[in-house]
Amino acid sequence: MRTPVTIIGAGLGGLTLARVLHLHGIPVTVHEAEPSPAARTQGGMLDIHDYNGQLALEAAGLTEEFRAIVLEGRQAMRVLGTDGTVLFETADDGTGGRPEVQRGDLRRVLLDSLPAGTVRWGRKATAVRPLGDGRHEVAFSDGGTVVTDLLVGADGAWSRVRPLLSGAEPEYVGRSVVETYLVDAPTRYPDTARAVGGGSMIASSPGREIFAHRESGDTLHAYVGITEPLAWFAGIDFTDAASATARIAREFADWAPELTALITEGSAAPVLRYLHTLPSEHRWNRVPGVTLLGDAAHLQAPNGEGANLAMLDGAELGRALAAYPDDVEAALTEYERAMFPRSAEAAALFLEGGSESGAPQDLIELITGQGR
Repeated sequence: MRTPVTIIGAGLGGLTLARVLHLHGIPVTVHEAEPSPAARTQGGMLDIHDYNGQLALEAAGLTEEFRAIVLEGRQAMRVLGTDGTVLFETADDGTGGRPEVQRGDLRRVLLDSLPAGTVRWGRKATAVRPLGDGRHEVAFSDGGTVVTDLLVGADGAWSRVRPLLSGAEPEYVGRSVVETYLVDAPTRYPDTARAVGGGSMIASSPGREIFAHRESGDTLHAYVGITEPLAWFAGIDFTDAASATARIAREFADWAPELTALITEGSAAPVLRYLHTLPSEHRWNRVPGVTLLGDAAHLQAPNGEGANLAMLDGAELGRALAAYPDDVEAALTEYERAMFPRSAEAAALFLEGGSESGAPQDLIELITGQGR
């Protein structure tokens, strides 16, 4: 008899797993802390790669739906100097293997592919305990509990499920990003819109970086990267939007105004996001009845692979469970055996290609592959 599956977390990885299991007729329930699908903005743009994310969507039978939400032209990329000079750019001719979509649109595609009631909203996991024989009990903030034969932690960086398998905890990478948005940019901020171009733009100097993306509706979504310890950011009051904006902008005072406008002209209060990572070789010994996927398993600093790896994790785990309907442990063993080196390789490639210098030429070499 096929074992029902309980997934904690309705992110892209957890939903991909749920979809693949549904296609194979395996009962599954997803518990999500957010109260509804529209509870918060689901982040910005994602480039979905032909060697992992797109393979996951193919396994989920959602390739056509994915293609329908691709934003044409957004694969274009440029590197700018801090003075606004274009140092390098690539065009989007429609043949690239990394088409861009809005994260929220992709999540909606996955949610719409599942039967009503698959996702239980407002179910924040607060505690998990083993019951023996591979069974686990999950307690939720609403006072409810569930007992499951197979528990999957798809609950992100601060996973409640991870401690069942590993004592590893996320560590601060020494860098944080401040998110900002500029709406109706071509009309209201034409110089900045021209600087960003039709897709994405990155400009950097030692310890400072601005990455921006043109989203749907001509919104510019920027991630302002600053390499400083946690204490540095603690000294900024982000509840005071004007004060926080001014303090961040001071770090870019000698940059071109069309770039600093991404900081100073935001249409909403800036949002601070600390960046954390798990060890690049993070793994665990097999524990009956439980596993992890996505950031819960292999959290990395943003490198373009996180969402893609999470979806591939979900697809591969779903296929393994379908291949071993009467032997869950065999399925989990097969899944983890492939997942551990896959995530470690992605982390290693990023570390090898990265640079601490912040020099634009290093970014260009990373983009073109010349730095490997």
